Amino acid sequence: MSTPATNSQYVSEHSVSSRVSTPLPDYFDPNYDTDATWLEDDSPYPEVRSAVANFDDPTMPVTTIRSWTLGICWAILLPGINQFYYFRYPSLQVGGVVAQLLAFPVGRLWARILPNVKIFGVSLNPGPFTIKEHVLVTIMAGVGAQSAYATGLIAVQRIWYHQNFPFIYKWMLVLSTQLIGFSFGGLARRLLVEPASMIWPNTLVTCALFNTLHSQSYAGVGMHDGISRERFFTYAFVSAALWYIIPGYLFQALSIFTWACWIAPDNLVINQLFGYHSGMGFSILSFDWTQIAFNGSPLASPWWAEANIFVGFIFFYWFLAPVLYFTNVWYSQYMPISSLGAYDNQGRAYNVSRIISSMATFDAEGYKNYSPLYLSMTFALSYGLSFASITALIVHSVLYFAKPISIHLRRGLAEQPDIHAQLMSKYRQVPEWWYVALPVTFSFACLSIKLWPTQMTIWAFVIALVIALVHLVPGMIQAVTNQQVGLNVITELVIGYMLPGKPVAMMMYLVIHALSPPEAMTFTADFKLGHYMKIPPRPMFWCQVIATVIAGSTQLAVESWYQRNICLTNSLLTPLHRAGFTCANTEVFATASVVWGVIGPARQFSKGQLYYPLLVFFLVGAACPLIVWGISARYPNTFLNYVKLMFTGLSQIPPATAVNYIPWAIIGFLFQYVIRRRYFSFWAKYNFVLSAAIDGGTTVSTILVYFCLQWPKNGRIGENTIQAWWGNRVFRSTADWNARPLKTLREGEVFGSVVSLPFSVYGY
Repeated sequence: MSTPATNSQYVSEHSVSSRVSTPLPDYFDPNYDTDATWLEDDSPYPEVRSAVANFDDPTMPVTTIRSWTLGICWAILLPGINQFYYFRYPSLQVGGVVAQLLAFPVGRLWARILPNVKIFGVSLNPGPFTIKEHVLVTIMAGVGAQSAYATGLIAVQRIWYHQNFPFIYKWMLVLSTQLIGFSFGGLARRLLVEPASMIWPNTLVTCALFNTLHSQSYAGVGMHDGISRERFFTYAFVSAALWYIIPGYLFQALSIFTWACWIAPDNLVINQLFGYHSGMGFSILSFDWTQIAFNGSPLASPWWAEANIFVGFIFFYWFLAPVLYFTNVWYSQYMPISSLGAYDNQGRAYNVSRIISSMATFDAEGYKNYSPLYLSMTFALSYGLSFASITALIVHSVLYFAKPISIHLRRGLAEQPDIHAQLMSKYRQVPEWWYVALPVTFSFACLSIKLWPTQMTIWAFVIALVIALVHLVPGMIQAVTNQQVGLNVITELVIGYMLPGKPVAMMMYLVIHALSPPEAMTFTADFKLGHYMKIPPRPMFWCQVIATVIAGSTQLAVESWYQRNICLTNSLLTPLHRAGFTCANTEVFATASVVWGVIGPARQFSKGQLYYPLLVFFLVGAACPLIVWGISARYPNTFLNYVKLMFTGLSQIPPATAVNYIPWAIIGFLFQYVIRRRYFSFWAKYNFVLSAAIDGGTTVSTILVYFCLQWPKNGRIGENTIQAWWGNRVFRSTADWNARPLKTLREGEVFGSVVSLPFSVYGY
């Protein structure tokens, strides 16, 4: 095997010195470094320069027995762990960083111990564990690591609607939705991967860690003195792992730091305002990284994006929500100001079984005899913001993305004014038809629809695919800001009118329409990682496809075990599942199936209905980008060029609350604004390494704490000592934690309006 080229050798022998320097974009790019003058052989984005090497060694081994073996092992282990954690809040994602960290010593041990023999002509030990092998293993681990959304549908079907279909149905459903998303991601490469402006901030954290572990040095790291990035990572990783034990087990009140509620545990107003569990979260602080990074690491997203989300949160959830709540709009004072579930007209959890038939369809008579559905104030506002998001996205895409899209669609990979695209153009690319051929899994979805009583139709499935493909365009926002755009609510609204009164069909449509674009974004982020790390595209394709099939099968097996052993009944709904397994994500999905699928949007949002005023958000969402665009056209240097995410950045509410936004924004301001502006060389060298270290250390620690201290003996370790002391129970004895509303009813009293059924046009 040839000796890998050094940085200096590569720059002198392989760099594309003949091309012109990177030109300034002729459209506004909030991340572009307009001050740099030496960008001929590097990225015009400082974040990319600080995390990604600007050279390549095409002779470096990538697809080896070692990389495939480790990759397949992690494609089983990581999705299995994440599926288990899916039922926990905060549902920490055990990201690829864990596989990235642990695969490194295993790969090096393989290189040291195993003999250099050949199996079917392929070397068992091709030499040192290379950075490209390491990247391939990590991609296989992470490509299906996130819990497949279709598994949420399966959980709700079994727990809420008592439909336990055979494993083949579940397998075909999960694999079809995953691979369709992969196909969409591949088709979007020219828009979302190849352009230099699509920086994918979270991917840069991963790149920085790879280069740190493999001791790669490159110009973008800068000249800052101090300890090496390897040593810095080690210190931060160990510190994060040790620290999590305190808020995660020894002193859990530091995680739910609702200090005002501890002082006045029975004061309803204080608990509604300062609580994190069912209040507005004016307590501000948390010392638990799993809470802070619930929406992604604050050290990865650009500050301008974080500031947008912060301002949006302050206005809609810290100003508008309390104003509406304390004036009792939508009878909200009979419910907590913030919650995951729906309520009936007695302020109790909505009993879905009273309004569905034995065929899991809407029972009009049962609904009439029971109650309308009511939502907490934050839940209702989250729907309004989702309405605003969809129209804002459409208008924003037309105004801002038309020109970049036209440029990127005409430009080939070798023509991109970016060193990384130039280097990747030397490899054989994946033909477009490979991605087009993948949706043969379309037939799997069709079989799932027709062979079991899902209430879904093929024509609705086709419509979902077409609309989902169009919705890939707003993925450009995620590629630039690190904030995923949620399409769930508009999808639920559409299917609620298309197939009213059919909750399972609604959920299936949602999985296909709203979740294909996010799945595509996951795969696209991996494409970008391969692009940055110079992984040949064709091996990348096959490792992603095979890992996806393995991961989906593993997740289904874990979910089946979980349902059999922990939640065979509606115990999912109990508020205090031990060790934090409250199944918040599943409950949100189930609530949505009731709102949009069983009762339907016509009874919630049509004219004359309780939540009809929320439709004004459609107009607000359409108007805001037009106003910003008009002002920025007149004043090109206005700060409004950075106003883009006030609606879409809040899509994680619920289950996210203030504890997941305010500390996140504070830390983001410190690192992405203050330190980046005042100590740029320090930031360039350590910022992304620190993010990877805290994520990795915290994740490893949560696994160890849970399986060593919380899982054994049915969670009774320290029952009368650690678990019983003040720091682990003070937040549980508050009105906030117990979700007490501002107003209560006497037995037999009801609030709200009388049930009406004016929708015979739909045949209810």
